[in-house]
Amino acid sequence: MLHVGLDIHSSRITICVLGPTGQVVRRAQVRTIEEMLATLGGLPDRFEVCYEASCGYGHYHDLLRPLAARVLVAHPGQLRLIFRSKNKNDRNDAERLAKLLDLGETPAVHVPTPEVRAWRELINCRGQLVAKRTRAKNAARALLRGAGVVVPKKPGLWTKGGLKWLRELELPTASQRLRRDLLLEEIDALTRQVRRVEQELTRQARKTPAVALLRTIPGVGARTAEAVVAFVDDPRRFKNAKAIGRYFGLVPCQDQSGDRNRLGRITREGPPVVRQLVAEAAWQAIRRSPRVRAFFDRTQREGPQRQKIALVATAHYLVRVMWAMMRHGTTWQEGAARAA
Repeated sequence: MLHVGLDIHSSRITICVLGPTGQVVRRAQVRTIEEMLATLGGLPDRFEVCYEASCGYGHYHDLLRPLAARVLVAHPGQLRLIFRSKNKNDRNDAERLAKLLDLGETPAVHVPTPEVRAWRELINCRGQLVAKRTRAKNAARALLRGAGVVVPKKPGLWTKGGLKWLRELELPTASQRLRRDLLLEEIDALTRQVRRVEQELTRQARKTPAVALLRTIPGVGARTAEAVVAFVDDPRRFKNAKAIGRYFGLVPCQDQSGDRNRLGRITREGPPVVRQLVAEAAWQAIRRSPRVRAFFDRTQREGPQRQKIALVATAHYLVRVMWAMMRHGTTWQEGAARAA
């Protein structure tokens, strides 16, 4: 069995092949994916291949899977911890990946199916569109403050009545009126785009029973449920509830040595779109579920300064519960004594 390490870039791909005894038997550098596939297809024996996860990692996985006996995609963050070398170049990186593969120590990531990857991309696309729309709305509010306009409390500025008031508002200067019109056009266009994406997401969610399962949690809507389901993909790939918290970056950084144990901010690893949606769902669940509210109050310890800490802890609690529900196929039980 041969072991192949690939260092993939947009302009070139570096290949390193190790023989059965761990020695380098071939090196190559190619310009295109077709040349890479031709080089690997010409190897004299069966081979396993490893490369670092980056943009388009799933596409490379789909191309290499029919050729290789096994394809592993390495976690880039863990690779940096393993190889703290100042002698870093494409040739060395490809050889190191091949050696990790040969030793069976590759820190691999989960590669979902093309359908799930497309679902994740659509979820991220919606998040980006919503963020753009939020920036446009903030710019509109800043424009009104600069013009000395006080926004009425009712109706809400972004309701139909509020948008009608904003369109008909007489601003002091022509430039301010122009900026107002451009921002309203941008908000309208982004709102239409968000609706188109959500229509497609809704069709996908209807085909996924796990989304309906998670929506039984009070405060968890379709967008939050589908994001958790898409990024978890297979709940059995996580050993326990702690692993799901680490995956979504909701656990604190830790610096422990001897009797000293310092906990810092959350790691923020994993998909940020899921953390944002789960945090929003946590607020709704606190309002609607006595069970979640009790967990939040217990974590806050009646200290107003601990509200953010309690919210993050509640979001962590929710993803653990969601993982358990997906793994066991159970619905939300309001009267349960403890979480997963």
